[in-house]
Formats: sequence, structure tokens, C-alpha cells
Amino acid sequence: MAFHQSHLLRKGRFSEPGRAYLVSTVTQGRNRLFADWRVGRDVVYALVDSPVDTLAWVLMPDHLHWLLQLHDATLGDVVGSMKSRSARAVNARLVRTGSVWQKGFHDHAVRAEEDLRALARYVVANPLRAGLVRHIGDYPLWDARWL
Repeated sequence: MAFHQSHLLRKGRFSEPGRAYLVSTVTQGRNRLFADWRVGRDVVYALVDSPVDTLAWVLMPDHLHWLLQLHDATLGDVVGSMKSRSARAVNARLVRTGSVWQKGFHDHAVRAEEDLRALARYVVANPLRAGLVRHIGDYPLWDARWL
């Protein structure tokens, strides 16, 4: 999707408390900021501090996949807050200014019949599929409630 159409990602978005969502978001310009795991840890702290149940996540060099379950906040507020807090921390660590994340994000509301554990395994296997590591235990920026 072209950058100028990012507003379309919000069209029809509904946040349902108690529902699980798979969220994906990308760094500005696909900049590989998180190839350095120490920079990625700043994003992890923002994830852990979010007002949701984090079920699984993987932070790739230039994007994030986050499986979460909402409580009272809207999906837009949760993701926006995480992106804002992590961007401040990343920019401070790298002694830089500017955008860390592209505007918007993609979300998938998990249906009741979908297996959350299987979805979590899929999420955390991203570094394997991308050829970044041969064993998931060799990749430092992931976690899942069940694994």
C-alpha cells in the first residue's frame, strides 16, 4: 500500500475488548533499526509496558508482529502509545531525531476458531522464515506466552 494511502488502514477498524489481534507495523523507510538487538530492547520495554495481554511478538530488523489481547483501550491508542514510547527511547539511544515508525499499522482480529498458539508459533518463526537464524533460540527479539 502506498504511503499516501495509509489512512485507509484505519477505515472500518473496530476495537473489541477481550479480542485478540495480530498487529504488524513497519519502521520508517524500512530502516533496519532493530538489526542491533540493543536498540530492539527499547521496543520490547514499550511492548511489555502496554495495557494489554501480550500473547506473542517478534521484532524483526525493520518491522514488528505483535499478538495481543485488548482490555479497555482501543487498538489505535495501544499501538500509538507503544510506537510513541518506543520511538522516544530508540531515538535517545541512537542520539537522533525523526520518525522511527511509519504511520498506521495493519491489524487482524483473531477469529474464535483460530488457534492462538499456532498463530503465536507462526509469529515467532518469522526470523527462521527470513533466514536470519537457523534456530529460533538464536534470535533475541521474540517471546510468546506458551513457548
